[in-house]
Amino acid sequence: MGRIGVALTLAGTALLSACADVPVACPAIGHIAAVSLTVTADYVNQVGSLRLKACQDAACTEKDLMLNPGAVTSDEKCTPDGVCSATSSPDGTLQGFVELPSLSESPMEVTVSGVSKTGAALPVRTVSFTPRGSYPYGEKCGRVISAGVVLDTEGLKQQQ
Repeated sequence: MGRIGVALTLAGTALLSACADVPVACPAIGHIAAVSLTVTADYVNQVGSLRLKACQDAACTEKDLMLNPGAVTSDEKCTPDGVCSATSSPDGTLQGFVELPSLSESPMEVTVSGVSKTGAALPVRTVSFTPRGSYPYGEKCGRVISAGVVLDTEGLKQQQ
């Protein structure tokens, strides 16, 4: 190989290693191991209180849910200097979660029980599913595993 070939090879190697070392800015957002629950707007009026039991890898966690009003956000606009804003509006749902000691991508079973606003027992609902892992901030910022369920008039299902 001549001098030009060696020079091109060295330049290509330098470029590739320079690209690999580019620092990535990741958001400073913490994630907790938890199962989230959304009660749909059409079922909210039937729910007084709920209890959630989540079992994964032979370990179960069961707690009463603190339910809060759900909301949707919508982007407003961004200024030329990159400052953006959004608004939040109630969507009629209820939201809650149960913190877990750990969360993995192995199958889990979630059971929800509760009472109506009149004190009558609600049907016990159970769903089995596999939590999902993703890279919401890019692969260099770490994998985030999430588990969520939706409770509606038809039952309990994994959150899409």
